Amino acid sequence: MNFPERFSDLPEYAFPRLRTLLDHHQPGGEVIHMTIGAPMHDFPAWVTDVITENAAGFKGYPPNEGSPELRSAITDWIDRRYGVSMDPDTNVMALNGTREGLYNAAMALCPEQKNGEKPVILCPNPFYQVYMVASLSVRAEPVFVSATAATGHLPNYSGLPKDVLNRTVAAYICSPANPQGAVASRDYWVELIQLAETYDFRIFADECYSEIYRDTAPTGVLTVAQELGADPERITLFNSLSKRSNLAGLRSGLIAGGPETIKRVKQLRNYAGAPLPLPLQAAAAKVWADEAHVVENRALYQEKYTIADEVFAGVQGYMAPEAGFFLWLPVENGEQTTLRLWQETGVRVLPGAYLSQGDLGQNPGEQFIRVAMVAPKTELRQGLITLRDCIYS
Repeated sequence: MNFPERFSDLPEYAFPRLRTLLDHHQPGGEVIHMTIGAPMHDFPAWVTDVITENAAGFKGYPPNEGSPELRSAITDWIDRRYGVSMDPDTNVMALNGTREGLYNAAMALCPEQKNGEKPVILCPNPFYQVYMVASLSVRAEPVFVSATAATGHLPNYSGLPKDVLNRTVAAYICSPANPQGAVASRDYWVELIQLAETYDFRIFADECYSEIYRDTAPTGVLTVAQELGADPERITLFNSLSKRSNLAGLRSGLIAGGPETIKRVKQLRNYAGAPLPLPLQAAAAKVWADEAHVVENRALYQEKYTIADEVFAGVQGYMAPEAGFFLWLPVENGEQTTLRLWQETGVRVLPGAYLSQGDLGQNPGEQFIRVAMVAPKTELRQGLITLRDCIYS
């Protein structure tokens, strides 16, 4: 039996790799999980009621692109959040979580060649793993661009050689960034959009952490694109209810872009998609329409930012995140530190190198650990203090 070679050299996914590193060692104390970014705050209590009220919808096949009510709720949210008016029939589509859309956008939109050569897809480094797999799936070359303190923890795509940019068909960008919590400013978006127009490539904007921030809502790419009068087909936005509303299991995501973009992604999904059941779409529509619970959720994370700032005050190299719910903490060696933490304290974190690729022999995540601030505040504070005392004392 023959198997394809295209994914044969993929690195092991981050969490199986973490289990291999830690699970044959005993924890050194009560286990505190700070690895996976799975929101643990309560979602709105009425979500279950909406699903129950619409349970009869489980009998039917759901519409591939999302119900009219869900798509209208999504475009209404985009208008409120970004000040951009979109047509629910032609500019958006509901997703079964954003990972589906981030993958399928490459499949549906990236050409086989650019200027007669193998295409390039740009990825921030560290990165969400689906960016890499999507690139390989369309036989593009993923080019990993380090996002370090020197670049404000966002990739400097404009610093790439012209021969790379001339082959570029798409650039993934995550803002607020996972794992660093850095936010793309208006100037950053302007520069990236102008670069995309100069070299004729698409921007895949992953804004899944956009509603968790300290003080000021992060600037969205759609807002800046509208101000610049950019080609709407050049910008594709992804977001979801996972972080915004603590509903990772509901799997309600969105893709928004120009009409031809959505038409092509929709056509691919006709053959290879798995839309949400109608009762879940009904619940998602209600959640996208409600902001009160989002404000409450954000306030809880703002309290956690304060806890982290207090615990790590005076720790050299500590960078308070602007947004999102991760800490990106500097250490001598992320993998060794993760194992030491587990064996000595029972605190479980993720080595930064598991989220990034080597770049000219250097892995930009190697000297970091990622810490998820999703646990209840008391547990979070204890975990952070234990971590600090173990590795920074």
